[in-house]
Amino acid sequence: QVQLVESGGGLVQPGGSLRLSCAASVSIFGMYTMGWYRQAPGKQRELVAAITSVAGTDYGDSVKGRFTISRDIAKNTVSLQMNSLKSEDTAVYCCNLVWRGNVYWGQGTQVTVSS
Repeated sequence: QVQLVESGGGLVQPGGSLRLSCAASVSIFGMYTMGWYRQAPGKQRELVAAITSVAGTDYGDSVKGRFTISRDIAKNTVSLQMNSLKSEDTAVYCCNLVWRGNVYWGQGTQVTVSS
């Protein structure tokens, strides 16, 4: 069973930055997609950013140009650098892994953007 452990959430002022990290409990190899989704109260879950095993990336329209996803293959981690944060970025951010026909989710980490 693969576990995803997230870290890095918290409270930040508008315009600030945060970095989220997600570590898989096993070595990930072959074809996979790993990334982040978020869900704000009263809203549907949406894609934030994802990265594939061949380093392709995809971003939600609302975060393009502000967020950057990266990975550390040796550490089985994916990170999300979030800059120029806005109040509308406030949500629970969940790490996601699609691998070998299975979908795995982390428990989520709260990101709150507020002055």
